Amino acid sequence: MTLRRFSLIAAAVCACLVVVVTLVLSGALDRPAAVAVDKFTQLAGATAAMVCYWRAGLRRQGTARRWRLWMAASMASLVVGLCAWTWGLVFLGVPLPSTTIAPLGFILVPVLALCAVLVLGHGGTGSLPNHRNRVVIVLDGLIVVGSLFVLTWVSLLESMVRAWATSGPGFATVVAHPAAYLVMLVVLLVSSWSHRSVRQLPMLFVALAGLGQSASGWVFAYLVGKGATDIPVAADIGFMVCPALYFLSSVAPSGTGRERAPAGKLRAGEMLHILVPYLPMLITGLFIVVGTATGVRLNPLEIYVGLAVVLLVIARQLLTLVDNVRLLEQLRDSRERLRHQAYHDPLTGVANRVLFRERLDAALANPEPLVVLFIDVDGFKDVNDNYGHAEGDAVLRIVAQRLQHCVRAQDTVARLGGDEFGVLVDGYPSPPEEIGRRVLDTMSSPLRTPGGEHHIRASVGISHRTAHDPALTADDLLGSADAAMYTAKRLGKGMVVVHGSVEAELT
Repeated sequence: MTLRRFSLIAAAVCACLVVVVTLVLSGALDRPAAVAVDKFTQLAGATAAMVCYWRAGLRRQGTARRWRLWMAASMASLVVGLCAWTWGLVFLGVPLPSTTIAPLGFILVPVLALCAVLVLGHGGTGSLPNHRNRVVIVLDGLIVVGSLFVLTWVSLLESMVRAWATSGPGFATVVAHPAAYLVMLVVLLVSSWSHRSVRQLPMLFVALAGLGQSASGWVFAYLVGKGATDIPVAADIGFMVCPALYFLSSVAPSGTGRERAPAGKLRAGEMLHILVPYLPMLITGLFIVVGTATGVRLNPLEIYVGLAVVLLVIARQLLTLVDNVRLLEQLRDSRERLRHQAYHDPLTGVANRVLFRERLDAALANPEPLVVLFIDVDGFKDVNDNYGHAEGDAVLRIVAQRLQHCVRAQDTVARLGGDEFGVLVDGYPSPPEEIGRRVLDTMSSPLRTPGGEHHIRASVGISHRTAHDPALTADDLLGSADAAMYTAKRLGKGMVVVHGSVEAELT
C-alpha cells in the first residue's frame, strides 16, 4: 500500500473514532447503548485487523510472513476476549464479567504481539546481530520492567493487589493485562534501538495501540482496586482506540528503516540506547530514597526486586565492557589492515613505492652505509603477451618472493610499478656487486607457475652511499640506480651495473 492511500485510510479511521468517542461520552445514549457501541466498535476494529494481518501474511514469504501471522494470532485473541467480555457485559448485563475466557484472550494479545516483534527484529537486518548483544537487549528490557515494577509497586500496585485479594475479578484482568502490555512496549522500544527492521510504520501503530490499552488497563485496575463495580465509559477510551490502531498497523506500508545519521552525530534512538535503562532505575532509586527518608518502609519483595535490578545493571555493564574491548581489538586490527593496504602492493604483498620511499628517507638520516637496487624483469612482456595477464601476475608474485629470500629480513623489497622492483639494503655487510649477483642467481632458475615454466632474467642497477652525506637525497639514489639499470639493459640484459663503476662510466 502506498503512503498516500494509507494516509487517506488513517484519516477516515481517525474521523470515525472521533465520532464514536464523542457519541459515547456525550451522554446522548443511555449507558447500555453507550457500552454496546463501545464494545462493538472495538470488536469491529479487532476483526478487521485480524483479517488484514492474515491476508497480508499469506501473500508474503519469510520474516514478513511470520510476524504478520503472529499479529493475526494476537488479533484473534483480542477478538475472542472481546466477544466473551461483550457477551457478559452487553447481553447478560454483568458489570464485571467473571468468565476466564476474556482475561485469557486479553492477556494473550500482548504476548503474541511480543512474539511478532521478536520475529521481526531477529529475522531482519540489524545493527546488533550477534548473540551477546541480544542478551544485552533482554537485560535492558528486564531492567526497565523491574525498575517500573518497583516504582509502581511502592506507589500503587501493592494497595491494588490487596484490594483485589478481598474482592472482584481475577488478577489477570486487574494487573497482569496492562503489565503485559508494558513489557511488550519496553521490548519493542529496546528492539527498535538495535534492529532497523523494527523501526517501521506498522510497529509504531502497534506501540501506540499497546500504550492506549495499557493506559486504560491501569485505570481499570485502579477503579477495581477502589471497589468500583461500574466502570465509567470514559475509562474505555484507550480500549476503544486500541483496535483501530491495530487495524492501521495491519495496513500501514512497511519500511526498511535504512536511514542513516550524519557521520559523527548520534541519533535520538542511539542516545536513548545509551541512557536507558539507567533513567528508569535512577527515577526509581530517587523515589525509594525520598520515600525512605520520609518514613516509608520497604517490604522484602521491594528490596529483592531492587537488588535484582542492580545485579542486572552490573551484568549489562560487564557485557558492555567486554563488547568495548572486542570493538577496540577489531578497530586496532582494522587500522593495521588499512595501514598494510596503504603501504603494500596488493598483487605481490611486498612494500609499495610509498613505503619504499619512506624507509629510504629514514635510512638516509642515519650514518650507516646503504645500497639501493633498481630491478627490471626482462622478458615479462613476452609472458603477458603469450600467456595472459593472470600468468604475468603469477610471475611477478614469484619474483617478489625470490627477491625477499635473497636479502635479509630487515631489508626492504618493493614493487615500484609494472615489472620494476626496488631493494633497500641498510648497513650492507658485503660489496654492492655481490648483492646484485645474488639477485641474478636467484632469478636464473626457471619460474614454475600453474600455466607453465618461464625463463626470466633481470637487469639490476645499483646506487650506494658509503658515508653520511646531507646533500644526498632519495631522488638522487633512485635516479642513479634507475640509470644504472638502463645501462645494464643496454649492455645485454641479465647484468648488474653499479652507478659510478667503469661499465656505467663507459656507457
